[in-house]
Amino acid sequence: MSKQFSDLGINELVLQSLVDLSISIPTDIQKKTIPILLKQKEDVVVLAKTGTGKTVAFGLPLLQLIDIENTEVQAVILVPTRELGQQIYTNLMSFASHSPAISIATVCGGIPIKPQIERLKRPTHIVVATPGRLIDLVQRKTVNIQNLKYLVLDEADEMVGALKKDIDTIVKELPKSRRTLLFTATMPGAIRQLVQNYLSKHVVHVEADMAKAGHQGIDHKYVVVEPIEKLEVLLHFLNSKEGERGIIFCKTKAAVNKLAKKLAINKFSSGAIHGGLTQGIRDRIMGQFREGFIDILVATDLAARGIDVKETTYVVNYHLPDTYEAYVHRSGRTARAGAKGLSLSIIQQEEIKDIPDFERELGLVFREVKKQNAENREETNLVLWAKKIFKTKPNRTVSNETKEKIKTIFHHLTKEELIEKVLADHLTRQSTANLKTTVSQKK
Repeated sequence: MSKQFSDLGINELVLQSLVDLSISIPTDIQKKTIPILLKQKEDVVVLAKTGTGKTVAFGLPLLQLIDIENTEVQAVILVPTRELGQQIYTNLMSFASHSPAISIATVCGGIPIKPQIERLKRPTHIVVATPGRLIDLVQRKTVNIQNLKYLVLDEADEMVGALKKDIDTIVKELPKSRRTLLFTATMPGAIRQLVQNYLSKHVVHVEADMAKAGHQGIDHKYVVVEPIEKLEVLLHFLNSKEGERGIIFCKTKAAVNKLAKKLAINKFSSGAIHGGLTQGIRDRIMGQFREGFIDILVATDLAARGIDVKETTYVVNYHLPDTYEAYVHRSGRTARAGAKGLSLSIIQQEEIKDIPDFERELGLVFREVKKQNAENREETNLVLWAKKIFKTKPNRTVSNETKEKIKTIFHHLTKEELIEKVLADHLTRQSTANLKTTVSQKK
């Protein structure tokens, strides 16, 4: 097992941690990257889709390159979000479980800074950080990065937008002799410019099998709907995925909140995360999703960074993303660690023309799936209605006397007869409501 990783140059202490973690077979990007990081001195740019094992690719070599006799910060790993930072920190601690002399800290925004300041008073070799929080700590002279040996930019394509100024500020503090390792899922012009500005002239470029690795195991589909049908089609899809975990992506915070409320009303086990929520709430929702207490996460693009839940079987693009890079990151939340996954886009008629562009730019094939016909949708709606009733909490405000009177009325009905009557009443009420809506629209 570990012999395969040992062939890449991984030492015995780290190999033992991999055995404990049941990590046995190096991925394509790990096979290509690890020997270069261990045996060469140049800056490295790694292009690999999300879910291909990038943390292992840079994490294992870093642990071996650290000089444990040197108590200064030797490596900084910059990430776009705290969720991703926490994930990487947890992974590194696992990889270093048999290397207790290596000290790792995580310093990310959104949580109190004082505990992080106290943590950095102890010798620290590796720091996992979000750019803004690292700048704050540098300015407070709590952490010294002027003798840094290694800078890792993970998910770099997610940091060249709003976080670009922060990266510029950090790089100015670093020694020119450092080695920079840049990992990205896409290669937009902004990344090429960053490479040109901040990496050495002699850069080693590494690329996974991009035609397969990043999308391997992901089934890309789309369904065309009328605007009024969008929520209904989503609810039908989610009903078919009961018991599975998935993520629904929306463009804005407002859209996330609105959709999350709709799912709650329809008794789906779900939660919402976006940048407008406090870090505590985001952590709590993420924890519930990771532990399986909720099945569905509704999220904006940036808030969902760092979600690495192997059991995520599908993602839904409730709104198509603005960029091709965003689609890569969204779809990459499923089919983790070699599993299978589905990426479904719910689009409107005017968006059909965008699908060939996504296919051409990303080298993908999208398959259209047809929405249910009116009759099937009505039957599915009845199932959703029944589930909604089943999950409704009992009303404690009705008096026992009234409850007894109602029980007396229903006493002679069998279970089947009661279901038939309740169902008939529901359909009558629904038909009346639809008729009123139609009349109102004609006026």
